[in-house]
Amino acid sequence: MAVLTRNLVKPNAYFDSVALMQVAATLSARPEVAAASLMMGTPANQELLEEAGLLTAAARAAGPNDLVIAVRAEEGLLEGLLAEAEAGLDAGAPAAGAGGEQVRPRILEQVEGANLALISTPGRYAAGEALKALKLGLHVFLFSDNVPVEEELLLKREAERRGLLVMGPDCGTAIINGVPLGFANVVRRGDVGLVGASGTGSQEIACLLDRAGAGISQLIGVGGNDLSEAIGARSMLFALDALAADPATRVIVLVSKPPAPPVAAAVLLRAASAGKLVVVNFLGARVEASGNLHPAATLEEAAMLAAALSLGRPVTHAHVQQPPSDLAGRLGPGRSAIRALFSGGTFAYEAELLLGEVATSAGRWLPGRPIAFPAGNLVLDLGGDEYTVGRPHPMIDPALRIEFLRAAAAAPDTAVILLDVVLGTGSAPDPAGALAPAIREAAGGPLVIAFVCGTPADAQGLESQEAVLREAGAVFAPSSTAAIRLARDLLATQGARA
Repeated sequence: MAVLTRNLVKPNAYFDSVALMQVAATLSARPEVAAASLMMGTPANQELLEEAGLLTAAARAAGPNDLVIAVRAEEGLLEGLLAEAEAGLDAGAPAAGAGGEQVRPRILEQVEGANLALISTPGRYAAGEALKALKLGLHVFLFSDNVPVEEELLLKREAERRGLLVMGPDCGTAIINGVPLGFANVVRRGDVGLVGASGTGSQEIACLLDRAGAGISQLIGVGGNDLSEAIGARSMLFALDALAADPATRVIVLVSKPPAPPVAAAVLLRAASAGKLVVVNFLGARVEASGNLHPAATLEEAAMLAAALSLGRPVTHAHVQQPPSDLAGRLGPGRSAIRALFSGGTFAYEAELLLGEVATSAGRWLPGRPIAFPAGNLVLDLGGDEYTVGRPHPMIDPALRIEFLRAAAAAPDTAVILLDVVLGTGSAPDPAGALAPAIREAAGGPLVIAFVCGTPADAQGLESQEAVLREAGAVFAPSSTAAIRLARDLLATQGARA
């Protein structure tokens, strides 16, 4: 029977993105389903569906308020699968009123005792709902993405006027007064306040602090665009001032990709006057040590510095791990490339910095097409839009990453495959277990080097996830930084022996 694609359009229907991803993951896991996706019918989403071969004529006229359910499978199964997708959504949360009228997500009213609103709506609604929350006197955790920079600036100016904080847009991680928001890990409480414009980077530092015996007072995400020149670090500056005034915070950590130079200068000036020790981890940017400011070049170094300052230990440089001699001997002839397949964007960026010249795209990948890698080192963020169309984020569903892992293992020039495994709220229940069969299949070919971003208190279990990786044959590294450096140094050792 022929394999076809069919779309179902639900007009004026809104569902939370997590609910859409969960239903898509359930369908995609079925062996009879070639591909499945549930997305709002925005022009950008339609373009992604088109590129993936998941858009049909039935959905081309869909609007941004309409939900598009796309399934590719054998023709005789399509109606039943579309009905299952609808049932899965209906079981999670209603999307429309009795008359089928549009139901806009909204903040209903002030909840007694609440001072923070978490907003996860389509980008076109996000600013309006966030503005309502600010007018109600609520701080905002804005998970939504696709919010124009003009609207972000409007929100942050309004928050500034009202003495409130906007975390986001596109803020994936925060821990406020011990409560995790978005993707977050269960970490011990302590006296380190973390302000991050990078989600998985903040998670990694928080987890490494926990492992070192230190803890978090607050973890405040600000969104990846906050340190741009247009926004001017308004949320990071607010968070920095709040932590400077917080008696429970002794050490502050700032983490981000390189800010715009004038923004970096403003942040560092404010940090210098915070009256507290500040670790600055602007990945890829040069920051000079002075007074209370302690620059860190990597995520691991930021965590080590903050832990030492928090616990009163001597400040030391990050440990340089020498590649075990037996590992270099396991690299077969002709294998000379590192293939980093990350689910966290910050890990990918750190790898680019530490590995030097790398490719950052596997070409125009489409579902069902063979995966071909460019020559040389390659670093992929498989959580980017290019790779998540038709599938949930790899932290939720690793199926796509397993495809890339198998393709990398089969490539004759692959020497090392780098993998992250991210635990915590929102992540898959057993991410290491899902990757383990493909890691075992790579035995005898390239080395697989993996690290786990998580803590013993995470539901997935740090030790059990590490044990699964080791049992599958992966070489385990204690951090993202250590994993990347180990891969780099292994190839350098191999080159020196050649």
